Amino acid sequence: MKRRSQPGVAPPPGPQGEGPAARAGDPRAGSPRPRWRRPSWLFKTLILHLLIIYVSVPFLMRLFPALLAKFVFLNIMAFPFVDFGKPELLLNHTVNFYLATEPEVTIGVWHVLPASRGIEAQGKDQSWYEETLADDNPVIIYLHGNGGSRASGHRVSLMKVMSGAGFHILALDYRGYGDSSGYPSETGLTTDAMCLYDWVKARSGNSTVLFWGHSLGSGVATNVARKLLEEKGIQVDLIVLEAAYTNIRDAAAHIPITRIYRQFPGFEYLILDSMALGDMFFCNDENVKVLSSPLLILHSEDDPILPIHLGRKLFEIALHSYENKDKVKFVAFPEKLGLAHENICLDPELPTIVKDFLKNIK
Repeated sequence: MKRRSQPGVAPPPGPQGEGPAARAGDPRAGSPRPRWRRPSWLFKTLILHLLIIYVSVPFLMRLFPALLAKFVFLNIMAFPFVDFGKPELLLNHTVNFYLATEPEVTIGVWHVLPASRGIEAQGKDQSWYEETLADDNPVIIYLHGNGGSRASGHRVSLMKVMSGAGFHILALDYRGYGDSSGYPSETGLTTDAMCLYDWVKARSGNSTVLFWGHSLGSGVATNVARKLLEEKGIQVDLIVLEAAYTNIRDAAAHIPITRIYRQFPGFEYLILDSMALGDMFFCNDENVKVLSSPLLILHSEDDPILPIHLGRKLFEIALHSYENKDKVKFVAFPEKLGLAHENICLDPELPTIVKDFLKNIK
């Protein structure tokens, strides 16, 4: 029989004294443990810190343009880690050497022979490689983009393709990249490329020597070509610009990493205009206005880093400036090929495009 509770009489305590009175005296009783409060606090703190960083970055770039230069040159991204003294691990018939471009600045260079000379290159030393530069095969001075080194995969792929098409390739790592000493700057990169050009011309006889600039390297290529023209009266035989841009300010406004700041108040003043404070211009648009060297601009329609309209705009500026319009050509690689920013070399038509243009301008 169940016992009825009597009015005014408290029910007996539970088995372990867990009646209402006991629970009332328990400091853990009364409300559920707030397990959600600590994670919520951590989340809010994280959001606050991210917001502070987000707001601070543009001001830091303006105050310290050297920080902005780190993002432009990206030489701290030094992968892949390879033994540059052993290019044969990545490329056939290739020799590594070093060139002093300024006091305390030495750059690493790979010289890749035309594949047709691969067999006779076995066992030969650097002096023999130097002599081959005068064999009438065209010579490419390859100026890579930011980040990585001359050993980066897409760069090695281009060297293989153009070597197979009968070109010499001299691929350097600018100061601060790869195994080269020093620190990168626009002036420094231009000096390094100019020094290599002079070295090649002293050994290449009547061979055609051309600059091939990819991405950031396109600005180096036109800088050197303009400097050679204005200071020495030398017209470069050919300039190939792959995934080019008008100037570094325009490039910075379109690269993906700046997308989160494009609506930020003062974006142009704090970030884009700070390029000039760091002595970074890479003015392809101004350079092509004074050049007369044959100019071939290559761009993929699906380039996610530097949109194709930047390459087209550069082409239009050059076309308007050149007296001989036949010396300027723009080639767009269809989006369906999926070549993006770094893989134009995968199009089997690339060597033919370059050779045909070279043939037409001679």
